[in-house]
Amino acid sequence: MVNSVAEVIASRELLFNLTAREVKGKYKRTALGQVWSLLNPLAQMIIYSLVFGFVLRAAIPPGHPSGMDVFALWLTSALLPWLLFANVLTAGMSALLANENLVKKVYFPRSTLIISSALAGLFTSCFEMSVLVVVLYVFGGNPTIFLPAVVVFMVLITALALGFGFMLAVANVYFRDTQHFVAILMQMWFYLTPIVYSVSLISDRAAKGNHPWIIDVYRLNPMERFSEVFRDLLYNNKWPTLPSTLYCIVVPLVVLALGFALFNRFEGRLAEEL
Repeated sequence: MVNSVAEVIASRELLFNLTAREVKGKYKRTALGQVWSLLNPLAQMIIYSLVFGFVLRAAIPPGHPSGMDVFALWLTSALLPWLLFANVLTAGMSALLANENLVKKVYFPRSTLIISSALAGLFTSCFEMSVLVVVLYVFGGNPTIFLPAVVVFMVLITALALGFGFMLAVANVYFRDTQHFVAILMQMWFYLTPIVYSVSLISDRAAKGNHPWIIDVYRLNPMERFSEVFRDLLYNNKWPTLPSTLYCIVVPLVVLALGFALFNRFEGRLAEEL
């Protein structure tokens, strides 16, 4: 595994070129280009805000201590991290199949394909997050001192998605149905994460039903923790709790290590299986 890491580091020029190709090629020959990276999350924000904020009247706590009370911004503070996670995971899962001819013809660290897709997703997300930060300032937020932490947690959530991407990329080579199962799983995972509703809703239901263990199980979801952390930094303008911070550091690093180890084990046979 150490040798594989060294091999990836030695291929940093290739990694840079692959990442640049991913960024440039995603919206190639489109009239709006990179603007699409803003329009897609904007459309989702509008739809979810209308359905959950206006029609269903989802109750959200005002930002503390920021004082903000804007459902769309509360939603987007967790929606953008989710989109980063989902995009990196799905792109990593499909990276080998998308570059099947390249993998068969030339030897290079196959992991660079998955890492480059993750870096491209992180780059795009930084662009989207910058726009959100500007809007937060317009509505009275002040996330200035928290921005370095936002960047760190964006890297950590990318690491989490990359770890899963390594695992699923291998599974997708051997079992082509994987991508279809994952598409269904991601839809379920989205609604099991407090993005369009507050986690207090789950806490209240668990308390009323006298099932306190439900919230403990619910909080095992790493995306629940990341949603809390990003909302604290961006919307509430406060530092996240120590348990959530540690969770969001340890879990991604463990998943990344496991995912890379699994990928490294099967890497030698991937070209044959493709």
